[in-house]
Amino acid sequence: MEYVLLAIIALASGILGSLVGLGGGVILIPATLFVGINLGYFPDITPQSVVGLSVVMMIFIGLSSTLSYMKNRQVDFKSGYIFFIGSIPGTMLGAWLNKGLDLPSFNLYFGIFLVLLSILLFVRDKLKPIYWFVNHGRKTTFTDQEGKEFVYGYPVWFAVIFTFIVGMVSGLFGIGGGSLLVPAMVLLFLFPPHVAVATSMFNVFLSSIVNSASHIYLGNVPWIYVIPVIIGAYIGAKLGAALNKRLQSKTVVMVLQIIMLLIGIRSIIEGL
Repeated sequence: MEYVLLAIIALASGILGSLVGLGGGVILIPATLFVGINLGYFPDITPQSVVGLSVVMMIFIGLSSTLSYMKNRQVDFKSGYIFFIGSIPGTMLGAWLNKGLDLPSFNLYFGIFLVLLSILLFVRDKLKPIYWFVNHGRKTTFTDQEGKEFVYGYPVWFAVIFTFIVGMVSGLFGIGGGSLLVPAMVLLFLFPPHVAVATSMFNVFLSSIVNSASHIYLGNVPWIYVIPVIIGAYIGAKLGAALNKRLQSKTVVMVLQIIMLLIGIRSIIEGL
């Protein structure tokens, strides 16, 4: 029964993670902790093991999503590699910091992060784009399927520093870096939203390999639970990428914001 539950959680994580570019960890981690500890299905689960499970899952969410987005030429590979350079040391540092967290501390910090993230997503549409980064960095021109042209860009040094921070948060909490990277790509670097999501998932794939290696080295991956999570996440990511082409993702993001806010508040209460 526990394997079926994990597969369902991973399926939902893959769909939402791929659809809006978040990576899926914001769903998998609180859901697995709740089902595992509160409902007693995984009594041996710990903050370290659920983070290890999440980062392994995100390899397959990132791979599945990237392959789907590649067909529509939505992935900016050059930017993805630049972002990856910054995320490598960040994810390793975050994984090392994670080993010092007990369950109450993890719930508290993770809950605060989710609340802040949900607030950021709530106000994202009300924030004005910042053109300074585009005007002072490498520029790229993208033409979408409707013939609309976008010019976006960023200073490479800033992108590397920013993705270091994103990687550290990803390694610490086991979430996809897209939860922070996508808003920055859209607001600061003026990426077209669909290109931002697709490139974010490519970065999630690359950074999750390093992130997983760090957590495997630290002994954080519960291998007994990996297979159902991989299967559910891979299928879910395919579905999410397909839905991204058809749905107005604003509705999905709004629902996700409310869910993250409620989960975050609950995690903070449990951590106090």
